[in-house]
Amino acid sequence: MKKKNIVTIGGGTGSFTLLSGLKNYPVNISAIVSMADDGGSTGVLRDELGVLPPGDVRQCLVALSDSSDTLRELMSYRFGGKNLKGHSFGNLFLSALEKISKNFSKGVEEAGKILNVKGEVIPVSEDDMRLLIRLKNGKVLKGETELDHSKEIRKIGIREISLAKKAKAFETALDRIKKADFIIIGPGDLYGSLLPNLLVSSIGKAIRKAKAKVVLNCNLTNRKGQTDGYDLDKYVEQLNKYLGEGRINFVTYNTKKPPKSLIRKYEKKEGRGALVKFDEKAKIERSYKVVKADLLSLEIVERSKSDAIASTRSFIRHDSRKLSKVIMMISEIGSYENLIKDIV
Repeated sequence: MKKKNIVTIGGGTGSFTLLSGLKNYPVNISAIVSMADDGGSTGVLRDELGVLPPGDVRQCLVALSDSSDTLRELMSYRFGGKNLKGHSFGNLFLSALEKISKNFSKGVEEAGKILNVKGEVIPVSEDDMRLLIRLKNGKVLKGETELDHSKEIRKIGIREISLAKKAKAFETALDRIKKADFIIIGPGDLYGSLLPNLLVSSIGKAIRKAKAKVVLNCNLTNRKGQTDGYDLDKYVEQLNKYLGEGRINFVTYNTKKPPKSLIRKYEKKEGRGALVKFDEKAKIERSYKVVKADLLSLEIVERSKSDAIASTRSFIRHDSRKLSKVIMMISEIGSYENLIKDIV
């Protein structure tokens, strides 16, 4: 049987979670990654070395790596001390490969060989992507890092995001979207990991024209000032602005509630109603099917003290095995429908 071509679109922890599970299945994986990150170690390297952001790419490479535990841990290792504090070995490694190769994508390709990656990791663009964030009062903030650190965003809220200058899609990304059987979007922060990919020229158009089925992994939680009170349908609505109405075919939704202690902790940080809800009885016409399942990770998230942006990372997350299993079940629905004609 021909392997299915699965393209994932996102960045950060969400893509890491999804890819960690998908790599265990017999599919061709192409992970398209946002290049708008400019926070923490990644931001320092972008500014000081003039390289493209390695952080999200590094996470995807580690997720897909079939190398030893030691090598994967090495890529995620963060230095302490003074001058290197907060930097991960993997970020420095990718930046060095970019300098040697004189090309970021070639450096990523070499890293994939070294790490014995099952699939490929593809930057959405090789241009210098810088995010502009327009608040509801009209003020414009510069840089993706503002999403995690700006008090103004949390207080005023976001109206829209854009790129400081037009970014051209990486041709390999467009090719993989065209050939995809399934395109998986998320999970990940709407403004930080998902939409930046769709702001890149031709990416949204390519997804609209692709023959692939499109699956959205709905987030578990909302972010204050960004997605306050968003439910599942609101996430679809926001993405449809870039993809076109009816382009999303399936949406996965978690039905398992986190422990009350975690909910209280998260609501203290992000405000009441931080968990994303789904109203089945809402009087709207959905062009997509909602797949409800227990997708919650019960593992305790450990944070590195040397991680400069550890406080911004979510501690309510998807379970990689559960999520990938549901994705694979969705990918087989068409086969089952063709095989089983009726049950009486």
